[in-house]
Amino acid sequence: MLESLFYLAVLMFSVIIHEVAHGYAALRHGDKTALVAGRLTLNPLKHLEWFGSVILPLLLLLSGTQFLVGWAKPVPYNPRNFTNEKRGTLAVALAGVVANICLAVLFGIFIRLAVYLGFATEGFISLASIIVFTNLVLAIFNLVPIPPLDGSKVLFALLPYQYQHFRETFERYSIPLLIFFIFFLWKFITPIIVILFSLFTGLHI
Repeated sequence: MLESLFYLAVLMFSVIIHEVAHGYAALRHGDKTALVAGRLTLNPLKHLEWFGSVILPLLLLLSGTQFLVGWAKPVPYNPRNFTNEKRGTLAVALAGVVANICLAVLFGIFIRLAVYLGFATEGFISLASIIVFTNLVLAIFNLVPIPPLDGSKVLFALLPYQYQHFRETFERYSIPLLIFFIFFLWKFITPIIVILFSLFTGLHI
């Protein structure tokens, strides 16, 4: 039970860091919308979306599924304020993913150092592994090019103007596509996460 609560806490703060990274990327490229809205903070009360941050992850955890994901309230930004709209949009879309990967790398290094220096405890390895695995799941999941995930924003930013009608069609069917991906295609992505986890931590699952 304690490990499950820690899992939820890690997920919650990881998605918050993900969203704050979006906000800082937007600010760096000239948009102060997130700053003015008070969203450039790690205060959970500013970011929690009760269904995506708490209820859905808890239901998934209790169901025993290996797929645990959630989200926070999206940090607002206005791409028209960017000094370069396409570059700014790409930066904001990728910022959350990069933040999650950085967390995974950081705690992977902690695990490797602890094991190498001989002061790793089972509890530390277990908790640090949860942080690494959760952030890898969030990073890879958000790279999927299905709206409203970050991967779709990268795809649309790179899409030539004459193909923008494709975006409207894609967004119209985004929910069924996302559900189909989660239930039928995610299993093909899991091995990638396992490989990255081993690469970052030196451990095997």
